[in-house]
Amino acid sequence: MIVIPAVDIKGGQCVRLQQGRSEAATVFSDDPLAMARRWVAAGARLIHVIDLDGAFSKSPRNLAGIRQIVARTDAAIQVGGGIRNARTIAMYLELGVERVIIGTAAIENPTLVERACREHPGRIVVGIDARNGYVAIEGWTQTTSMPAVDLARRFEDCGVCAINFTDISRDGMQTGPNLEETRRVAEAVSIPVIASGGVSTLTDIRNLMALEPLGVSGVITGRAIYSGSLDLAEAIALTRKTSKEG
Repeated sequence: MIVIPAVDIKGGQCVRLQQGRSEAATVFSDDPLAMARRWVAAGARLIHVIDLDGAFSKSPRNLAGIRQIVARTDAAIQVGGGIRNARTIAMYLELGVERVIIGTAAIENPTLVERACREHPGRIVVGIDARNGYVAIEGWTQTTSMPAVDLARRFEDCGVCAINFTDISRDGMQTGPNLEETRRVAEAVSIPVIASGGVSTLTDIRNLMALEPLGVSGVITGRAIYSGSLDLAEAIALTRKTSKEG
């Protein structure tokens, strides 16, 4: 299992939201690049970068900051937020981003995901953000009638390299991940699942590691590493130690 630190950018600053609410933002740094480099120094191999302004406005808004992170860090970068068309996907990949996350467009325009997987194999992630088991879109401001598990199954044979599954009610709350729903999604598909939302301690990491045989291949952590309740280097060391022992 890989531990993936999150760098969420809003107004050029590194912030964390609570349950995706724009008005509940905590600013942790005026320098997203410095935060990304801090997590790389702690051992991160992949950084999860979200353009929050892009998610709300439906197109990239923090491109300069993302470009800096890609150019000046020694880790792979996956980017999401406001990615709604093939042009934006190609732009990010040409910029040097390793993986692009398609969220809202995955439910509104699933053929975009299929096409992107054909044109960019191994580079497309589907972001499934769920509220009470149902997919939320448009920066989490709208909840649809689509069950998260059904959307995951929709892309089973498309070549998606991973599904980022986020439980919105847990996100930024440090209340522990939704293990039951994460398990349901992982069991429903053969696509690797990356868990997100609620991770607070090493115990949470261990609990998710127990789901690794089911296909949970990674965990995204945000507020916990910024607030200090989780030490990123310790979490990475734990997963690597267990991997070597296995």
